[in-house]
Amino acid sequence: MSSVAVLTPESFAEHRSGLKDQEMTGCVPEDEAYIPTYLEAFPPLPEKGAPGEKTGEPASAWGGKIRPIKASVITQVFHVPLEERRYKDNSQFGEGEEAKVCLDIMQRTGAHIELSLAKDQGLSIMVTGKLESVMKARKEIVARLQTQASATVAIPKEHHRFVIGKNGEKLQELELKTATKIAIPRPDDPSANIRITGTKEGIEKARHEILLISAEQDKRAVERLCLEKAFHPFIAGAHNRLVQELSQETGARISIPPPSLPRDEIVITGEKEAVALALSRIRAIYDDKKRKTTTISVEVKKSQHKYIIGPKGNTLQEILETTGVSVEMPPLDSGSETIILRGEPDKLGPALTQVYAKAKSVMVVEVTAPAWLHRFIIGKKGQNIGRITQQLPRVHIEFTDGEERISLEGPTAEVEQAQAQIQEIIKDLVSTHTLSQSVINRIKEQYKVSVRIPQDSERSGLVRIEGDPKGVQLARRELIEMVQRMENERTKDLIVEQKLHRSIIGQKGEKIKEVRDKFPEVIINFPDPSQKSDIVQLRGPKNEVEKCGKFLQKIIADLIENSFSLSVPIFKQFHKNIIGKGGANIKKIREETNTKIDLPTENSNSEMIVITGKKSNCEAARDRILSIQRELVRDEAEVAIPARLHNSLIGSKGCLVRSIMEDCSGVHIHFPSEGSGSDKVTIRGPVGEVEKAKKQLLQLAEEKVGGGKKLICRETTGQEAPPQENGDVSPEAEFVAPKCDIITIAGRAEKCEPAKAALLALVPITEDVEVSYELHRYIIGQKGSGIRKMMEEYEVNIWVPQPEKQLDVIKVTGLVANMVRAKQGLLDRVKELQAEQADRALRSFKVILSVDPKFHPKIIGRKGAVISQIRKDHDVSIQFPDKGDEQQVCDAIVILGYERNVEEASQAIQQLVAEWQEMVSRDVHLDPRTHARIIGARGKAIRKLMEEFKVDIRFPQPGSDEPDKVAVTGLPEAVDNAIDHLLNLEEEYVRGAGVDDSSGGPAKGFVVLDAPWNAAGNKAPDMSSAEDFPTFGMGVAPKQASAWGPKKF
Repeated sequence: MSSVAVLTPESFAEHRSGLKDQEMTGCVPEDEAYIPTYLEAFPPLPEKGAPGEKTGEPASAWGGKIRPIKASVITQVFHVPLEERRYKDNSQFGEGEEAKVCLDIMQRTGAHIELSLAKDQGLSIMVTGKLESVMKARKEIVARLQTQASATVAIPKEHHRFVIGKNGEKLQELELKTATKIAIPRPDDPSANIRITGTKEGIEKARHEILLISAEQDKRAVERLCLEKAFHPFIAGAHNRLVQELSQETGARISIPPPSLPRDEIVITGEKEAVALALSRIRAIYDDKKRKTTTISVEVKKSQHKYIIGPKGNTLQEILETTGVSVEMPPLDSGSETIILRGEPDKLGPALTQVYAKAKSVMVVEVTAPAWLHRFIIGKKGQNIGRITQQLPRVHIEFTDGEERISLEGPTAEVEQAQAQIQEIIKDLVSTHTLSQSVINRIKEQYKVSVRIPQDSERSGLVRIEGDPKGVQLARRELIEMVQRMENERTKDLIVEQKLHRSIIGQKGEKIKEVRDKFPEVIINFPDPSQKSDIVQLRGPKNEVEKCGKFLQKIIADLIENSFSLSVPIFKQFHKNIIGKGGANIKKIREETNTKIDLPTENSNSEMIVITGKKSNCEAARDRILSIQRELVRDEAEVAIPARLHNSLIGSKGCLVRSIMEDCSGVHIHFPSEGSGSDKVTIRGPVGEVEKAKKQLLQLAEEKVGGGKKLICRETTGQEAPPQENGDVSPEAEFVAPKCDIITIAGRAEKCEPAKAALLALVPITEDVEVSYELHRYIIGQKGSGIRKMMEEYEVNIWVPQPEKQLDVIKVTGLVANMVRAKQGLLDRVKELQAEQADRALRSFKVILSVDPKFHPKIIGRKGAVISQIRKDHDVSIQFPDKGDEQQVCDAIVILGYERNVEEASQAIQQLVAEWQEMVSRDVHLDPRTHARIIGARGKAIRKLMEEFKVDIRFPQPGSDEPDKVAVTGLPEAVDNAIDHLLNLEEEYVRGAGVDDSSGGPAKGFVVLDAPWNAAGNKAPDMSSAEDFPTFGMGVAPKQASAWGPKKF
């Protein structure tokens, strides 16, 4: 009796995208009489059955029509061109500053951000989330990832107030509208230039709006001419040359709105005659074009529009310049694919040809592939996809998460090649990642049943099982469980800051071991610390992965909450009291507040105690520690000293105030924060030492005042000053010197003269020192460090005139005794700067060397070794052309430095190039079995051989059509010697290995015909190898590509 069990498409074929590699056990008896082919042994699963093929199935409970719900999540995509990217280092794309910035923005806004690198090296950014979060994230992305260009626009000073508007409303509106920052000079600033900072498009819009505002307020003639937007390109001309020439000829200012601004109004300002002339010329152009031009419309795919527009619209301008035809493109955010060409009838044909040529120059193709196959197509560390991009570097391949498509963009011929290669990979992977024939054979043998799996051509999801009823049921159950396991497996990535990884793992992996014990079916992989990646990967059954993800998120939230930190300044001598006897005090505070408290080491000068934990607990611990200090501190005083003197009292790097605190043991002096405007200086410490420190501080303050004034610094008591009676003077009142320049000296005649001379010596004088205006900024130094150092060293005041005055004089003010040294020091500094200028001029000698670009990588060398040595040997700067800059000459190498050094470096490069031009490349066929021994461990042997013979040796890549072909490059004689040596090594290794192809090998095991490993360059997988058949959870680094496809653990 036989029974039939049916696996429905729902349980077998509907979710094929969830299939994963499973570890199978059991063996299949070898059939000596018949050897099946690979396709017979491992037939691919059929496609999903077409709807309507199965009948009699009950309708699904989910089969009813469900009303679609409008999503509250939106997605915005925008593009940042290469020239406007703030970070252009693509070698660490996805791991550098751009990724950190995006992670920070995601955490603060709640939006999801995805970055991708376009073929033109531009940055495509996709922001997903709620509307408010997306808008906030986009604003920050533009500010932090896109370079902020700047430009100035000059309008009359009296028009500035109209740009600002009432209470600044007009300016704010303009900044929001154009997404720029507009800086208007202050009323007392004579400059009339308004600076605009932002993106190029925003700057254009802002500049246009400002010029319109100025034109409206201009007392001269203003004409507004409304002409159809379509004719503006003819008036502006290619690259705006025509309108510029018109402005120069007429003297009028002509403002044409940019293409991105939907306005028809052209504004002409200037003298009445100039405006009238410009107006007539523009009308003449408009009338002529209106009469002569006609239009044609063409349909071009929306995805190809950007290639017609070109970078910064240059392609459209080129078409206008060469053919005189204007190309009108639909807005990028509209769904229209219609392009309008406007021009004279005889010129529309050539223009249309150029438009189609530009549109077809780049092709975009989508390849359908199940989402679960994407990671296998990419390969381990991008090996598979890397081979395609190396062969076809101009093709950009983009994978979309969660979607069953792969986008290819690039030149038509190369895209078609890449498409064919990817489809071949998909075909191989689909045939590999299906139910193994060995498993089916085991089930047949174990349960004594017949299992029939339909062919791909049948497009059926039914598996037929026949045999004993009990065996059929057991086989059916095992197959269903197997499919469910493969469907249920899932991979999830968690974004966790790398600094938290060590805390999650714990000491010796104790904490992560607890998590793995709690979720034994989930594999948790942390990135290598050197990768600086924030992605933690979870893999396992779907439900377990979700639970484990939530559990880890909770741990991460606790870690973040407990990572709050506070720094508390405590007098160094009180640290031992904070610790307590045997650490009793600090231990009690730690336990009661549940915080981590770190004190500086004994030999450290730091007074800061760092508290880490929850915010509320940290604040409680801080209060406990400060209360201990307050009990120990016996005195505190506040002294009022003018805020302008605080910096001079603190001294360079705090040297002056530190000397007072060191002299007065246990005293701490606290100045208010800069910019607060407060005059109160707080002194804390032992009673006697506080008074001593206060006197020293007041004495130092009086010395710093100078100039004949007396400073009265008083201790504040928090009470109002007592009332004064007529004729009384408060002892705390500040002394005000009378407005008189006469000082009376009374005493003996012989004493008065020395006193007079001593007083005159204390009167500061001012002298002018002639210094070229060009050297002023070097004398001032970075942030004023240079001039500040000179003033402190010579105890004088040095005044440098404002840059816009361009004066060649510097004023020095100080005591007579100090003036001589100060002037001499200033003149010595001038001589140094002049010598540096002369040296810079000598070092600016430049030579441009033309070298074929194919030699550039060799001149640079591995990791820049060759070019670095040339720079070091000859002390020169060498610059190579930027690959992404089309304006640079691609073969030009620029060398800067001293003339003699530049000439020597140029000769060294030319000598290298001459040697490389003499080199030849020859192929030698070596037995592939000897390659590994010739290369040696980590390539040590082959490197030694290349150094010995001065040649370059390249071995074939795994999977190459000619696995025995080795390329040797170098000078002819060296190449011949190296080839002879390689052939000798091959003969020695083959003879020493004793390989006999005819001898019997190990047992055949399971044998199939036409298997992938029978192809040239591949070998059959070793079933006893942990590399070909690894245990789950073990990270095995493969030595070479396997016939089974990429491994991913």
